Amino acid sequence: MSISRRPSTVLAVRALLLLGLSAVPALAQDTAQPASQPVGQPAFAPQPVTYASAADAAAAAQKFADEARRTYPRGSANIDQALWTQAAAAAEAAVLAEPGNADYLKLRAQIYTEVGFWRQAEVTWAAYFKVVPAVPGSRDAQQAGLAQYNLGYSAYVRNQPDLAARYFAECLNFDPQSAQCAGWAARTALEGGDYARAQTLYGQAIALTPNDKTLVYFRGLAQKAADYGPVATGAFSRAYADLDAGRKDQALAGFQAAARSAPNFIEAWRQAGKLALEIGNAQAALEAYQGVIALPGADATDKFNLALAQEGAQYGLDAVRIFRAAYGKYTAGDRTAAENGFQQATAQNPNYAKAWAWLGRTRYEAKNYAGAAEAYGRAVALDPNDKSSAYYLRLAQQGK
Repeated sequence: MSISRRPSTVLAVRALLLLGLSAVPALAQDTAQPASQPVGQPAFAPQPVTYASAADAAAAAQKFADEARRTYPRGSANIDQALWTQAAAAAEAAVLAEPGNADYLKLRAQIYTEVGFWRQAEVTWAAYFKVVPAVPGSRDAQQAGLAQYNLGYSAYVRNQPDLAARYFAECLNFDPQSAQCAGWAARTALEGGDYARAQTLYGQAIALTPNDKTLVYFRGLAQKAADYGPVATGAFSRAYADLDAGRKDQALAGFQAAARSAPNFIEAWRQAGKLALEIGNAQAALEAYQGVIALPGADATDKFNLALAQEGAQYGLDAVRIFRAAYGKYTAGDRTAAENGFQQATAQNPNYAKAWAWLGRTRYEAKNYAGAAEAYGRAVALDPNDKSSAYYLRLAQQGK
C-alpha cells in the first residue's frame, strides 16, 4: 500500500485506547475457529510518540508492522507485543494528524485486525468506511467482517445471543461469502427459535461449504426443531458448542437437559449417551440409551451401546471394553490374545462372571485344564445359574 507523504507540524501524541472484548477459543465444527485472545485484556495505552509529519508517522507504523511480522512467530500477533504496540501508536498518530486520509485510516484498521484487537478493529474500519464506502466482499470488507465475527463469537460465549446475532448479521453484510458467519448466524437463529431463518442461513452456509457435514446435521435439526421446542433446541445447540470446545461435562449436562426437556428428541439422548460412554459415565449412558431405545428410529448401534452401558454400570466400562476387545480377538481366531484380554478384564473387575467364564473357555480349549478349572470355578461362584460354566468346570476338573 502506498502511503502519501504530506507535510505537517511536529506531532506529539498520546494514543489512549480502550480494549474491547475479543473472542475466546472455538466451539463449533461448522465454522472456522475464531482467533484466540483473552477476555478482559488491560487497556492499551502507548507512550507519547513524536513525528515530524503524518506521513512520517504512517511510514513508521508500516515499518514497525513489517518488523513485527519478521520478528514474532507466524500467527502470534498481539497488541501487547512491543513492535505491534509501536505500530498501532504510530498509526494513531498519523490518523490524528490527518483524520480524513484514507490510507492512514486503512493502515490503522489493518493493524488492529492483524493483532486481533477486535473492538478497535471494528471502530477503525467504521472510520475508514466513512471516507471510502465499504464494498461487500472486498478484501477490506472481509477484514471488517472478521472483526464482526470474532465480536459475535465473544458475545455468544458470554451468553448474549441477541448481540451475537447482530454481529454475525453485520459480518454477512460485509462478507456475504463467509461460511463461518452464515453458520453462526444460523446457529443464533436456531437457538432463538427462528427456525425458518435458521434453515435459510444453514442453506447459505452449505452452499458455500457443501462438504461440511456438521452444517448439514444442524440444518436437519432446524427442520425438526419445532417438534422439540426452543428450550430443548437451544440447550442442544449450546451443548454441541461446549463439546466442540472440549467442555465435556458441560456438554453432557446440556444434552441431558435437552433430552429431558423434549423426551422425543432422539439426537439429544443419543449425543448424551455417546458422550457419557466416552467420559466413562456408565450410569448417564444407561439413562440416555434407554431414552433412545424408547423412541422410533433407534438402531442396532443404539442397542449395542445400551448393552454396553448396562454391563458397564454393573462391572465398569473399562472392564467391559477390555472384555469386548478380547471377545473380538477370540472370534478372529487369536486365542492367545483373547485369553490375555479376558484375564485383564477379570483383573479390572474380579466380580465379572462372564469374563471368568470366557477365560475358562480359552484355557479349556488350550487344554490348560487346571487354569480352566480355576476360571470356571470363579465364574460359577459368582453366578450359580451359569450351567454351561458348571458343566465345563466338571470336565476341566477331570482333565478332559
